[in-house]
Amino acid sequence: RACNPPVGNLATGRTPVTTTTCGQNSTELYCFYPDQNLLHDISPGCGQPRCTKCNANQPDNSHLPADMTDDFFANPMSWWQSAQGVHREEIRLDFETEFYLTHIIAVFKSPRPAAMVLERSQDYGETWRPYKYFSVNCTSSFGLQDDLIEEGSMCTSRYSDAVPCTRGEVIYRALSPANKIEDPYSPEAQDLLKLTNLRLLLLKRQECPCNGSRLVEKPRRFGHYAIYDLIIRGSCFCNGHAEECELANRTGVMENMVHGKCVCRHNTAGDHCEKCAPLYNDQPWKPGDGKTGAPNECRKCRCHNHAESCHFDLSVWLTSGKHSGGVCDNCKHNTEGHRCQRCKPGFYRDRGKPMSSPEVCKPCGCQPMGSANATFSSSWRCHPRTGFCYCKPGVAGPSCDRCLVGYWGFGENGCRPCDCARGCDQRTGTCFNGEPFFNIPIGGRIPDLIQTPTNESEEEWKWNDHEQGFSALRHPEKCVCKEKVLGSVSDFCQLKYAYVIKARILSAHDKGTHAEVVVKVKKVLKSGKVKIARSNRSIYPESWTNRGCTCPILNPGTDYLIAGQEDSRTGKLLVNMNSLVKPWKAYLGKQVSDILRTGCK
Repeated sequence: RACNPPVGNLATGRTPVTTTTCGQNSTELYCFYPDQNLLHDISPGCGQPRCTKCNANQPDNSHLPADMTDDFFANPMSWWQSAQGVHREEIRLDFETEFYLTHIIAVFKSPRPAAMVLERSQDYGETWRPYKYFSVNCTSSFGLQDDLIEEGSMCTSRYSDAVPCTRGEVIYRALSPANKIEDPYSPEAQDLLKLTNLRLLLLKRQECPCNGSRLVEKPRRFGHYAIYDLIIRGSCFCNGHAEECELANRTGVMENMVHGKCVCRHNTAGDHCEKCAPLYNDQPWKPGDGKTGAPNECRKCRCHNHAESCHFDLSVWLTSGKHSGGVCDNCKHNTEGHRCQRCKPGFYRDRGKPMSSPEVCKPCGCQPMGSANATFSSSWRCHPRTGFCYCKPGVAGPSCDRCLVGYWGFGENGCRPCDCARGCDQRTGTCFNGEPFFNIPIGGRIPDLIQTPTNESEEEWKWNDHEQGFSALRHPEKCVCKEKVLGSVSDFCQLKYAYVIKARILSAHDKGTHAEVVVKVKKVLKSGKVKIARSNRSIYPESWTNRGCTCPILNPGTDYLIAGQEDSRTGKLLVNMNSLVKPWKAYLGKQVSDILRTGCK
């Protein structure tokens, strides 16, 4: 809920500044009519005036500005008094920070002023605006109508009568029927209630009527202002996010003093809870709603424990549809991104650890000689998700530390192709005489048997199942396959694919009469009569003999989106030039899933 700090006397513990004080330079004599409430035998009328002296340097005879704001219960007979003969006097109270005002009570020892202005500043005294004008005659003093006649007027005669001659009160309420505020933290409420300084301008002194009732020897000794108590009720200003406050800068400690630094709740921060805490800027800061009671808490950024602060970014907020606008600052633990959600270049994510772990990003373990510098993202040394390094031509392994099968001579330029039909020693390049097995990338050239050395018989090429294996990376430049593109929804649907899968190519084999490609099915988006499980199985390219090449291109070790036909009689999944074969991308999979779900009826 929205919070409200308690209201107290803002004047307690703070000393006003006045233009003059009686007895500043020398002892002054002054006279006054005693408070009738304090006389033991109440006499009718004003009673006898009393005269005494004031000296600011004598504790028993001083009446300093601090006497206005002391404890009025403990010191009911202390007061501040101006110098004699002063008509214009200023009383100013400067606060060390912003406060909220509720009401003011000034209890005068002298007769109340005939004209007076109450003003406030919200910029530490740079500019001033009036709260209220007080006058026995508003029209003649300020050119304003009296609020006794016109409700809501800025001037009133309610508190300007000379009687009572002592203990007359001047009261101002910031919230009145004329100033109706529904939400105390709205901009309108802040404009009215918030202040950093307060001052009373006493503009016109008036005599007590008792002075004219008899001969007074020296009437000028009554010519001063005097105030028993200045009570300024208000609270610290916390935007609805705190209900207690603590000591702010440059203030002393006194019992019952209203402090100015908010003890913030709702994940807010600042002296007045005017901003979100460092890690809680996922949405715009708002004050608490004093009308509905909604706390309007600040929301934590999703930094996965890799940042200590975040900032609000309007463009990110708008892009997200006003759901999230936090951008994490200075991501730690080798992470980066708006939410520290990915690993920095040169690191990859350890899938065995939660994203919030300090050790979630591990350094790439790439062999410097075998890994490529020029990758599709030049700053990446390895794939940020798998940790597999980007290898130079002919180099293999997660760390790019060895030659591909059919290559040799691991070095600065990668590995060179074996000049053999069946592979070679990876260190020396010497051709094998045995019967090794080779992966055949689909899309590569299938060498003719005539290329085999003449001293090797055809029998040596045959295995038990009459399967033959070749290194097919020797002449890939001679093979060109026209790819099928993902066109419109209607085009895709017209082809009536029997199956759509995500699969990783494991190996390819020349069976003499046909080609066979072993894949690992990772996701089944659609299946027909032939049941497809998430396991290893074979698919069968139909155009494998086209110019000695196999089309479409399927490279071992790569994930593909494959959409094709089936032979329900033999239970085979077929791939031909009408099939859709694309390297797997998440967005592509989603696009095809959406088409299958909604597009094809």
